[in-house]
Amino acid sequence: MARSKEFEENAVLEKAMKLFWEQGYEKTSMNDLVEHMGIHRRSIYDTFTDKHTLFLKVMDRFGERINGRWAAGIKQSRTAKQALQFIFDSIINGEEDVPPGCMFVNSAVELAIRDEDIDEIATKAFAKSEKMLAEIVTWGQQNGEFTQQYEVKELAEYLQNALAGLRVMVRTSVPKEKLQRIAELNLRILET
Repeated sequence: MARSKEFEENAVLEKAMKLFWEQGYEKTSMNDLVEHMGIHRRSIYDTFTDKHTLFLKVMDRFGERINGRWAAGIKQSRTAKQALQFIFDSIINGEEDVPPGCMFVNSAVELAIRDEDIDEIATKAFAKSEKMLAEIVTWGQQNGEFTQQYEVKELAEYLQNALAGLRVMVRTSVPKEKLQRIAELNLRILET
């Protein structure tokens, strides 16, 4: 008779996500996962097949988390500038009880050049972020907040690059004040 699962899959995925996010894929061993997730190695294999498949599920979970958080913040914003400020602030200040930075950026830097699955996930995530930024830039141009000197696509690409850089820098000891100055300059560049 098969044993029933003695854990909630979403809860252990959350634990695995935080560990991979903090340490990266290569540095996280199966022993680390067993200890951190609080389940047996056999349960990990039975539920997620292998470490790589677990990592892909974690990447999906991270995408849902960040997209939901950003969508909610943008929806609450009254102006395009306020929406972008929310995104910059969420990157710089992070969330409580999670590692700094972005799992997509971390994983792209660590693995994308040699792992097609990670490359595809990260590339799609960056494209989705760029699309969201283009929508915000369009909003800002339509209501006169942002310059129309550049095309929406160019500004969205520019912002995506700036956000990727900030996502890396927040994992270092760079002071938040410097990161805020960088964010503020990016917003000033967009103004009319």
